[in-house]
Amino acid sequence: MKVLNFGSLNIDRSYIVPHFVRAGETLASLEMKTAGGGKGLNQSIALARAGLPVWHAGKIGSDGAFLLRELSESGVDVSLVHQDSILPTGHAIIQVDPLGQNCILLYGGANQSISREEVDAVLAHFAPGDWLFLQNEISCLPYLIAQGRERGMQVVLNPSPLDDALLHTDLSGVSWLILNEIEGAGLTGEQEPQDICQVLRRRWPGMQVVLTLGDNGSLCASEQGLLRQAVFPVEAVDSTAAGDTFTGYFFASVCMGLSHAQALTRASMAAALAVARPGAAPSIPHAQQVDDALTALVPSKSSAI
Repeated sequence: MKVLNFGSLNIDRSYIVPHFVRAGETLASLEMKTAGGGKGLNQSIALARAGLPVWHAGKIGSDGAFLLRELSESGVDVSLVHQDSILPTGHAIIQVDPLGQNCILLYGGANQSISREEVDAVLAHFAPGDWLFLQNEISCLPYLIAQGRERGMQVVLNPSPLDDALLHTDLSGVSWLILNEIEGAGLTGEQEPQDICQVLRRRWPGMQVVLTLGDNGSLCASEQGLLRQAVFPVEAVDSTAAGDTFTGYFFASVCMGLSHAQALTRASMAAALAVARPGAAPSIPHAQQVDDALTALVPSKSSAI
């Protein structure tokens, strides 16, 4: 089994601010940092740091070479990443407030120039049973989902950011859907977490669902039943990569043979450690740090509903 993450590669510019900028306001930031980011990059690093070999495919501009070094240093294979000859690397402008909350302005750049021919060339390296991770920050997403299914791959989709095009995309080829409650409400029209999971599973019977609920933890609806996971409370510093960390650790754990309950617990701890640190990719913990933090936790905090 091989794991491919076909996802975004961004340059993150994070600004520490006393509050989020309001309409018409000019606000001086307290600090500014530049680092690698994008949901694709973050999730690849989380998968790799959780202990899973992973290939990353995507596109950068001439200004994005340091992103490949960052991925490689975390153990990600970047041989399938290409450089756009015209567009710059995608980037994000991130505001982080004193509570660790964030708001993000995203520019797609080279992430939006991926073609069907490039998709075909990448997927030719993979086979039935391999895993394909996707997020909604690159072009050709519907084609990637369809091709992944046609090739017999297990497709994992994080439908973020949720937009009108994604609402009209056929998700029948998705094996796992991992999303937050806002995205879940947007896809289903439901507000209650269990109702969101039920509607998604009824609409796409072959799909398994992980629904993240912020401070209220997460739900997993799968063939193993409906599980709820509580959060591990920490003092929040920066929540930018918390969701991507959770995603990477959950699926790395599932791929490594852990039960869904064990994977939820491990993913929740990894996300908690990430929230307690500044930055996006730099905040993602290594497996040993997560497992050490879990050794004092008996029993597991995940439970069937």
